[in-house]
Amino acid sequence: MTPAPAPVARALAASALSVTALLTTAACTADGRRAGLPAGVEQEAEATATASSSTAAPASKQPSDAPPAGLSEAQARAALITELDLGEPWVPTRGTATWRDGLLKAQVEDAHCRRLLDALYTEELFGTPAGPRAVVTLDDAYNGSQLRYQVAAYRPEDVDRTLEWLRTMPETCGEFTAKPARAGTQGVDVEELELPEAGDARAALRVTMTGETTGGEPAYLTVDVAAVRVGDDTITLTHGGYGDVVPEVTQAVAELGAERLTEIHRQGRLEV
Repeated sequence: MTPAPAPVARALAASALSVTALLTTAACTADGRRAGLPAGVEQEAEATATASSSTAAPASKQPSDAPPAGLSEAQARAALITELDLGEPWVPTRGTATWRDGLLKAQVEDAHCRRLLDALYTEELFGTPAGPRAVVTLDDAYNGSQLRYQVAAYRPEDVDRTLEWLRTMPETCGEFTAKPARAGTQGVDVEELELPEAGDARAALRVTMTGETTGGEPAYLTVDVAAVRVGDDTITLTHGGYGDVVPEVTQAVAELGAERLTEIHRQGRLEV
């Protein structure tokens, strides 16, 4: 991956102050290491503990009937959070996670809950973007979890409508049953996942599936899905796996990504 431009890297360093509290509350392993947390983020937070925070200018607004301005292809790529930012144990993906087809591709009776599971399977909450899209997929080399991170432009009103739909899911689909073609029946639980105050609008869920494989072995899958709108552009990420999917990773990446995207917007306005 190409390292982020210097202005963006400086903004990311400043944003580390705001996520220090999230990192310090993360779950720890027996040897004291935060389980699954991005090592690069931890080091960055410690190195900038005395730095001053930068204030980004608010994103410009577009008329509701105009298409979103969006980012250029280069800006969208620069807005990605990559393994260079997160550090060990995160590495470029080695392939599509088996749990996508194994458990998420399933029959669900309730239409609302089926829509949620379909969105998790396709990893597309907002449909076709109105401009360039940049995507990166990373694997946690320690516990096998996978993180997919996307930046794209959509109409803000459409994004906000979908975010509101996500917020209703814990009540509408708090518990339901899914029947995957490649596994036994799964019990599904949907909970709200709180995100830091980042971007202009945001929502996140934690979805857990509990059941058995076709061979009768226990299966337990956790998937976080989060979205943050920053002006006319939106960050979408999924973070899931059979192992320990630490929610603080999802929260920290969402906040760091929003800070980076805000800085990309600010730099773009300065160049106009």
